[in-house]
Amino acid sequence: MARATSRLRTELRDLLELILLPGLAAVLPWPLCFRIFRRLARWDWLYHNACHTALAQARAHGWALDEADWLLKRRLITLVDHADFYLGRTRSDAWMARHLRVEGTWPAPGASGLLCTFHWGAGMWGLRHAHAQGLVAHALVAALEGAHFKGRAVLHWYARARTAEVARALGCPTLDVSASLRPALRALRQDEQVLAAIDVPSDQVAASEPVTLLGLRALMPKALLRLAVEQRIPMTLYLTGLDFATGKRFVRVQTLGVRDDVGTLAREVFQTLDHAIQAEPAAWHFWGEAPRFFHNP
Repeated sequence: MARATSRLRTELRDLLELILLPGLAAVLPWPLCFRIFRRLARWDWLYHNACHTALAQARAHGWALDEADWLLKRRLITLVDHADFYLGRTRSDAWMARHLRVEGTWPAPGASGLLCTFHWGAGMWGLRHAHAQGLVAHALVAALEGAHFKGRAVLHWYARARTAEVARALGCPTLDVSASLRPALRALRQDEQVLAAIDVPSDQVAASEPVTLLGLRALMPKALLRLAVEQRIPMTLYLTGLDFATGKRFVRVQTLGVRDDVGTLAREVFQTLDHAIQAEPAAWHFWGEAPRFFHNP
């Protein structure tokens, strides 16, 4: 009975936090919805465990933070990131033009390239804008199985639906490269693009590269960086962020081109993540997983 009660409580929380509250974005004008979200973000129970775990890890890794402000921003960016699933399904490119500010220029379509971003901000509109510029980009995604979804049917449904929305936003099927990079290589040989959020814990990948992030030693995946260097594939970095005051979005595009050395490329790539976290630390979604990245807290 206790296990059933706990399961029901978890499913109801997932229903509220992943569907009902962020789903308001599908039915309300965005300026009104964002004002409601800012009020909801004051409630400590919202995304409570994840937010407080992230705060504790940020502090453990050297950040002296204003707790109230950091938690409010963390809850707000999480809520908006989930809401973008529903906004993406209900808003047009004209809506995107009104609410998204673009800095930089995407690479020209019709040539192979790697588009890399990070688990920072709220990324769905960056995908949508890349597609609107004519890029044919396949997102690399993880397999949606494992213990993380056990006993959490709502979370599993949401993860599958969100992955499907990534494919819809890009106009291309996603690629699961957990076993091999061959699907990515095939796409690149067809003069298409491969897109990935490149900051994932090193224990999820076969090969890692040491980098300095926030003044600490961290291990980051190197397979895509090595592919870019060995195959001389141009790389583009981009970030999709949120104006916490207005709800407007921005995408910042940085074209790196071709590099000759994996270590040099890794330093350049993760310096961009470093600057983003320095500017808005609450917007990095992987603070809760910090021990899997950093090795000298």
